[in-house]
Amino acid sequence: MRKVLSLALTAALSLSLAACGGNTESNSSSTSTDATNTSKNSNSTAETRTLKLAALETAYGSDVWKEVISGFEKANPGVKVESTIDKSLEDVIGPGMKSGDFPDVIHLAVGQPKGLTETFIKDNNLTDLTDVLSMTVPGESATVKDKLIPGFTDTTITNPYGDGKTFLMPMFYSPTGLFYNADLLEKKGWAVPTTWDEMWALGDKAKADGIALFSYPTTGYFDSFFYALLNEVGGPDFFTKATHYTEGIWQTPEATQAFDIINKLASYTEKTVPANGNKDNFTKNQQLILDNKAIFMPNGTWVVGEMGQAPRAEGFKWGFTALPAVKAGGDRYSYTFFEQIWVPAKAKNADLAKQFIAYLYSDEAAGIFAKVGAVQPINGMAGKLEGDNKLFYSIYDGGAKAAMGAFATTDPVEGVSISDTVFGTVDSLVTKAKTQAQWVEAITKASDQLRGALK
Repeated sequence: MRKVLSLALTAALSLSLAACGGNTESNSSSTSTDATNTSKNSNSTAETRTLKLAALETAYGSDVWKEVISGFEKANPGVKVESTIDKSLEDVIGPGMKSGDFPDVIHLAVGQPKGLTETFIKDNNLTDLTDVLSMTVPGESATVKDKLIPGFTDTTITNPYGDGKTFLMPMFYSPTGLFYNADLLEKKGWAVPTTWDEMWALGDKAKADGIALFSYPTTGYFDSFFYALLNEVGGPDFFTKATHYTEGIWQTPEATQAFDIINKLASYTEKTVPANGNKDNFTKNQQLILDNKAIFMPNGTWVVGEMGQAPRAEGFKWGFTALPAVKAGGDRYSYTFFEQIWVPAKAKNADLAKQFIAYLYSDEAAGIFAKVGAVQPINGMAGKLEGDNKLFYSIYDGGAKAAMGAFATTDPVEGVSISDTVFGTVDSLVTKAKTQAQWVEAITKASDQLRGALK
């Protein structure tokens, strides 16, 4: 499952860098370009600079990184890139870092199982990358900031300390929202709901036809859903207050409206979903959409690839929409999930790492990534896409607003996980094992405990 189950920078961070065991780095799944420290000839001595890159191997594969590395090396004679690209990156690079061998640049998003990126954030072990924004993209005239879609470096993920400084740079992004079978709605004559009242009305129609209104892969997918909904009910300022654990925030009318919507949606959810909402069976919940057994599910653009070989109803056609508005004419939001790239504070070649990151936003590098569906938040990229991706990445062109950010970073508080409390409880709402009041009470308690631990 490519989806990171939680984008939140939660307080339940049990991993520490000092806990990384061993001191021998694994090379089982990594790729490496050997480099000598110097090269000499009879007339001169030219130093070869070596950049160490560590990148998580995702659905995009490792070859795309090799191609980008080749482009960077060609543009920078005398530079060699040693790369470690692995599906278990945290396990591979952890032991080496314990012994002081740090990569110069790391592509690893928050929300990974071992929480390595969160550990670096918590321990203030990141290099400030704010100056990268003003760097001119290699081979071009525009700066990195000029090329990026506005807002992507103004989030609680990229700027985790609330000081206006950027420590993580945005990489591949994916709009999230509600996916459905457009052919089903067309044949039934059902319109895509633009408000939650219209959504409930559609749910009643679908129920009469034996079709559930809603499914979700796992409760982890409610992160993007919940963040978008918080923006809808109260706007960006309310979202910021909620994700920074403001006292009393969960008892406000806006929060109550969000809780009411999710709890009601739970009653319209296919009843088999909680049982299959895990890493082994989540595709069964996604299959409900392809089989016309449920209409909508929250997801990201990667779902098309995940379900690419799955059977589907005749005429199936992917549809994609932002969350319905809370009232007619109200704002509709689509949360944007994005990956990050960063530089450890102890990187030996931080300046070279910054040059490499700036190169990643070049037309050359972006074109290489886009060939495998890895789209960066670069102005104009959506217009270069085709097929389903053009539909997905154009969602903001249709009036939807982008929601970004997550629960704020805190020092660890034993036994408290805001993501588990907020998102993980949805299964219990569907099965009715817990009530809405119990859910809100637990969220309030966790929020109160985390408030004093804010970074």
